[in-house]
Amino acid sequence: MPLKSEWMITRLIILVLFLVPFLFSSCGEEPEPAHSTRHLGMMDDTIVKYNKGILQAEDREIDDFIQRYHWSMTKSPTGLRYMIYKQGSGKKSARGKVATLQYNVRLLNGNLCYSSAANGPKIFKIGHGGVETGLEEGILLLKVGDRAKFILPSHLAFGLLGDQQRIPQNATLVYDVELVEIK
Repeated sequence: MPLKSEWMITRLIILVLFLVPFLFSSCGEEPEPAHSTRHLGMMDDTIVKYNKGILQAEDREIDDFIQRYHWSMTKSPTGLRYMIYKQGSGKKSARGKVATLQYNVRLLNGNLCYSSAANGPKIFKIGHGGVETGLEEGILLLKVGDRAKFILPSHLAFGLLGDQQRIPQNATLVYDVELVEIK
């Protein structure tokens, strides 16, 4: 009988030793993170470098396009390129005003995406969204009667997703606009 009780005691000790870490592991202690975060800074740097590379490539593509057509364009701090090629004499555009535009929107390869001839004039309240950021920025440079060309890098247009219709992902847009009216 003493052998049987030693055996039972040994089994009990093994069971207790096995269960003790589980019993006390969650008693008031904060859980440790599952993964180390020391490499997140390196990932952030890699993503930033990748995005800068994409922007630089798009910038070169836009500059090549402008050179091909011998356009004299100005580049804004945001990356919008613009050229007012016909001066109007009407009211200056301003935030909060409603703009009416005649327009053509093309990709850099020349494909026409949208136009006022097919879709009617574009009417929007300046500064309240609803149109591409680059278009709003460009319209603020115009007065009624002005005709201009704007080149919107993808980050000022429809970005990563495109418009899910005629404008593809990461597309640079070329707008040819005439500001018809400001109300």
